[in-house]
Amino acid sequence: MPRRLVVSVAALLAGVSLACAKDTVTIGLTLEPPGLDPTSGAASAIGEIVHYNIFEGLTKINEDFSFTPLLAESYSFSSDLKTLTLNLKQGVKFQDGEAFTSKDVKFSFERYASKDSTNKDKPFFASIQSIDASDPAKVVLSFKEPSFSALFHLGENTAVVIDEKSAANEATQPVGTGPYKLANWAKGSSATLDAWDGYRDAAHVAIKHATFKFIADPAAQIAAVLSGDIDAFPRIVATALDQFKADARFQVAVGGTEGKTILGINNKKPPLDQLKVRQAIAFALDRKAIIDGSSNGLGTPIGSHLTPNDPGYVDLTGQYPHDVAKAKALLAEAGVKTPLSVTLTLPPPPYARQGGEIVAAELAEIGIQAKIENVEWAQWLSNVYTNKNYDLTIISHVEPLDIAIYANPNYYFQYDNKDFQAIVARWNASADLVAYKQALVDAQHKLADDSVNGFLFQLPNPVVADAKLKGLWKNAPIFANDLAALSWK
Repeated sequence: MPRRLVVSVAALLAGVSLACAKDTVTIGLTLEPPGLDPTSGAASAIGEIVHYNIFEGLTKINEDFSFTPLLAESYSFSSDLKTLTLNLKQGVKFQDGEAFTSKDVKFSFERYASKDSTNKDKPFFASIQSIDASDPAKVVLSFKEPSFSALFHLGENTAVVIDEKSAANEATQPVGTGPYKLANWAKGSSATLDAWDGYRDAAHVAIKHATFKFIADPAAQIAAVLSGDIDAFPRIVATALDQFKADARFQVAVGGTEGKTILGINNKKPPLDQLKVRQAIAFALDRKAIIDGSSNGLGTPIGSHLTPNDPGYVDLTGQYPHDVAKAKALLAEAGVKTPLSVTLTLPPPPYARQGGEIVAAELAEIGIQAKIENVEWAQWLSNVYTNKNYDLTIISHVEPLDIAIYANPNYYFQYDNKDFQAIVARWNASADLVAYKQALVDAQHKLADDSVNGFLFQLPNPVVADAKLKGLWKNAPIFANDLAALSWK
């Protein structure tokens, strides 16, 4: 073959290779979200699909827990931390063609603070005294008290900015300013997102099509990755890691999350409304056994509702060591006749189902017979989270720095304590880092003293993926899958 022809063929083949560079990805998720509006639903699975992909907020929380501008171009706080001025990016549009302006921020935040709001970060939005949106390119938030953590709250999926025209239908037809649009949602199976050509930085988005497949069964998760049906599985069942580590086709990473895995207790259900009964439950729990059995030994024990990643974290695991005799004595002091029958409601994640078996066995040792009720995610949200129809449950709260949920007496724990509410008020009004951390320390101690829940462990972030996929998060301060950051080698 003539040399010129060889060169031409080589050049042609190189061009074909570049033209055919892989631009699709399939990601596995354990849970299917009940809807796709993160501003009105509590399920973390919503953000795993839509956050940073369809919807964007004013700031962005990064893998290292830092935050940077997103829909905001820049921002500045007043010296008293009561006024936050955000200059907005220009030329941004929603996927329905509407221009993004300060009025969208005002509409969104006032909606999240409204009486009928079901936004899980509603107290933050209610802390905003006023919103000045007179300049389309700038929004000024005035807070009732100093808001030291405002920039962080603005990066959570509860604070994404929505368009008033599409607001009513976001759960099924989400419209945001992000790089992807919803292409299809085959309920019970998968959700597909396509890159949006109108995105302001569309040229730098390498992944053009993304499919999220919902696979709750641990064995099916492993099989799907091994077969190549799944390119990446964040938060895959932890017991799967060893076999993937030995296979060069895959990359394996284990990071941390903001997940506080707890044995949730209904604090208004007799006899669980008695402190000594809740303390007995705490002494019955062997955290190491639970971590070993439900998370393959991955996960750090916690003694209150923060993780070791958080500012002001205190290790309180020593307050309730595993002590069967102490637990039995406390039940006797509380006047509880054993065996005491309770229900233990478990949602689908393996840490809950597998951990629940261990917890039930540990409770049985002290005379508490926990009847296990396995439920699907939608049932858990309805019966436990909304209707508070449960005794005990196991769940991981993955929202960062969400300890203030205990200040809401109507939250599903039904913990109503004025002293704790005063601590949270002090935390929200902190004017500097020292006061902020001290309030968090006090809050952790109060929850441990009152044994509000059984605090188990920090949820790990085990990730298995194709070795050629780049841009995945190892650590997960929030549950998000930033598709625009992904690409293939």
